[in-house]
Amino acid sequence: MMYRKILLAYNGSQDGRRALLECAELANFMQSEVHLLAVATMPPSLFLTEGFVPEELLDEEKKRTQAILDEGIKSLLDRGYNATGHIAIGEPVEEICRLARDVSANLVVLGHNQTMSFAKRWWQGSVGASVIDHAPCSVLIALAPEAS
Repeated sequence: MMYRKILLAYNGSQDGRRALLECAELANFMQSEVHLLAVATMPPSLFLTEGFVPEELLDEEKKRTQAILDEGIKSLLDRGYNATGHIAIGEPVEEICRLARDVSANLVVLGHNQTMSFAKRWWQGSVGASVIDHAPCSVLIALAPEAS
């Protein structure tokens, strides 16, 4: 299968940066179009009554997410790759799957933190596992190379 359109969900973490490099190499090899997505999220504790989020908190999160996206795009450009950047606001799994459908992605790429404890993964949920369940296309999970 040829991956003509690849969506990378990027959060600026070490795992996300590793996924970015793997995605870039794959996209170069396949001559694929790359879409880089950063998702601004608001922790449920920040919601006030009736689902209202203070505008200044939302603006701060949008700026932080834009900086993450800009860093990812720059990293790709510095390596000679191009990508279209996207920002979404909401739950990461929903936004990743929505954009994958909207751009007709053939592959979604995610970074994965294998060192996260079971309790933390259970409490926070696993974006990767949920994306696998709901993605409209194949999913590649980029893992850290094993320490030698």
